Amino acid sequence: MARNTEAVCRLCRREGMKLFLKGDRCFKEKCAFERRGYAPGQHGRRRGKVQGYGIQLREKQKVKRMYGVLEKQFRNYFIKASRRKGITGTTLLQMLEQRLDNVVYRLGFASSRAMARQLVAHGHFKINGRKAAVPSAIVRPGSIVALRESSRKNDQIKMSLDTAKGRGVPGWLELDADRFQGVVKQAPARDEITMPIQEQLIVELYSK
Repeated sequence: MARNTEAVCRLCRREGMKLFLKGDRCFKEKCAFERRGYAPGQHGRRRGKVQGYGIQLREKQKVKRMYGVLEKQFRNYFIKASRRKGITGTTLLQMLEQRLDNVVYRLGFASSRAMARQLVAHGHFKINGRKAAVPSAIVRPGSIVALRESSRKNDQIKMSLDTAKGRGVPGWLELDADRFQGVVKQAPARDEITMPIQEQLIVELYSK
């Protein structure tokens, strides 16, 4: 499984906003973006204003890094979204949101998408009673994502569920914390994806 091995706090600083890549650390004083809210590198404080193509590129990079997707995979998502009926940008975000690792994160079983990806890859979850170990698997509406019984004593997962109560679960998901499972009720509506994303910029970038 390919993955990004960069220092993730640098990614938040490069995009000029918190991408919440390190879970609970992002909400504490140790957060690198809180301490150094400028771009990394020798000339980070003196970067010029981004315009035109640069704005579109930065938006694509931001979303790609937010969901932990590499370049080729992200482009493939865009191609699939462009072939489906509906608004391409919205469809793209829906596909990213319905990834299994993101669903696990949104349900609160993990404090970050990176942690969710690792839990899924290690076989801790089932979809509709069948073992699922592919983080990029798309979870369809009506599917039940459940934590395996042998994993329910995992302290990290318990801690994540406790801290996630304050974060809440999106309306397109339903969590049953007592049974360690959640249901994907429907595909997420655009207004339920609350992160500051301008998907039209990504569509414009790839449409050139």
